Amino acid sequence: MIPTHAVSDGLPQTTGGRLLVESLTAHGVDRVFCVPGESYLDVLDALHAHPSMDVVVAKHEGAAANMAEADGKLTGKPGICFVTRGPGATQASIGVHIAQQDSTPLLLFVGQVPRRELGREAFQEIDYQAMFGSIAKWVVSIDDAARIPEFVARAFACATSGRPGPVVLALPEDVLSAPCPAAATPVATPAACGPDPSTGPRLHALLGAAQRPLVIVGGPNWSERAAADFAAFVQAWNLPVACAFRRQDLFDNRLPQYAGHLSLGVNPELAALVKNADLILAVGTRLGEIATNGYTLLVPPRPAQKLVHLHADAAELGRVYQADLAIQSGIEAGAALLRNLAPPASRPWDDWTREAGALHARYSKLPSPHPESRGIDLAQVIAHLDRILPDDAILANGAGNYTVWLHRFYRYRRPRTELAPTCGAMGYGLPAAVAAKLRHPRRTVVCLAGDGCFLMYPQELATALQFGAAVVVIVVNNGMYGTIRMHQENRFPGRVSATDLRNPDFVALAQSFGAHAERLDSAEAFPAAFERACAAGRPALLELRTDPRQITPQSRLAGRG
Repeated sequence: MIPTHAVSDGLPQTTGGRLLVESLTAHGVDRVFCVPGESYLDVLDALHAHPSMDVVVAKHEGAAANMAEADGKLTGKPGICFVTRGPGATQASIGVHIAQQDSTPLLLFVGQVPRRELGREAFQEIDYQAMFGSIAKWVVSIDDAARIPEFVARAFACATSGRPGPVVLALPEDVLSAPCPAAATPVATPAACGPDPSTGPRLHALLGAAQRPLVIVGGPNWSERAAADFAAFVQAWNLPVACAFRRQDLFDNRLPQYAGHLSLGVNPELAALVKNADLILAVGTRLGEIATNGYTLLVPPRPAQKLVHLHADAAELGRVYQADLAIQSGIEAGAALLRNLAPPASRPWDDWTREAGALHARYSKLPSPHPESRGIDLAQVIAHLDRILPDDAILANGAGNYTVWLHRFYRYRRPRTELAPTCGAMGYGLPAAVAAKLRHPRRTVVCLAGDGCFLMYPQELATALQFGAAVVVIVVNNGMYGTIRMHQENRFPGRVSATDLRNPDFVALAQSFGAHAERLDSAEAFPAAFERACAAGRPALLELRTDPRQITPQSRLAGRG
């Protein structure tokens, strides 16, 4: 038996589980997401003693981790998730991967076997360092109850400093029950970084010398202030802006400088704009594979365009691209730097910017339905949402071709209103929407999901009902895994394999949970149905029957009737 940490004479005693919850409380945590497990019963008992802590119980560990990740996106602080050892940890790994690729602060606490059983492949034992080491910023096992406050403080600092990301903390069962001193909890303060004083004049000179500049904006943790400073800079300089993949909410899409979204299946005119630019100002973004169209729009390591790269993490600067000017700065300080740059007396790129805005206007114009189309025209649905949703509405989605309509025809206006995984994880939308509605109960929260996407976590409707998250879920039903079918038809025409779906009755399924639900077959019926869903006062689901052949707004499958 490994001895527990000696309890100091004269100090109040507690247990590891209670000390862990006290440490979270000291860091301002007000909500945790979990699926309960016997490996951390002491934590659950400690949470019972903190009624001010909101404990949201998901129905699947993957959904719990997605909820915590979405909460981290919305707050800029680590989302908190607890799962049990073994199966719980493996199922929650999807949230860690999303947090890593999306640069979202997340703390995942996973149960572990007692210390005396480690290394024997005990029941549900996993080597978490080996499992999570490549997708988490830090993985640690807390093997001494008295050191819990130290490890929690370091985890918060790690998850929020530089490029934010996930931290995994393993909790051996006997550590959580061990007696230990009720020590004071150190509270971590994220390390802030700002630009070097010499950066401003150098950046000003590079921008001023450009003829065809383009700003690419992305990255996590944009506050309202940072977004406002960035927008003021863009408008003062009249620079065209392209948003990185699923970061459209960082710049108001209604402004004339908005050139579009560097997404999968990027607008060819936008791709040409990036290639023809003579200066790229990358703000907050890593310039990943999707935003650069497989690293072809900007070719590493030294792009043809001059490159200014502003990022919070020194490890990201120079990792793929060698910039003409690399600026290590947090987004708050970086946006302030940009706002304080005095615009030039003349702007030779004004016509260039006007053309950039015009190409987005052309691309986002609603197409006419195909003459053979049947079912709901999804473009009309998204256009209606664009017209009637308030600026602070939050839209959540997972992965699938249905997202093409959303990201092309909906105009995002404010930061932290787009919950969409840049790693392309299916099933994300509903758990993320539940987290968003719990965090912002007075705001409209809409989840969009394909039928296959929704079926990843449909049981989280039960979580929404249990905890009063009145989300509106729009299920786009075309009876197949649409993205895979599209690629399948392109590569193997007429050879359909494993991409058909036999769906349940989505309306009956939603109603069985207690949700409001309707099925729609025409876009004309959508406005009134959406209004009823919003007014229902409880979670609501609208099933949209769409044409399976209309695989994107401009493309139809030939091989399906």
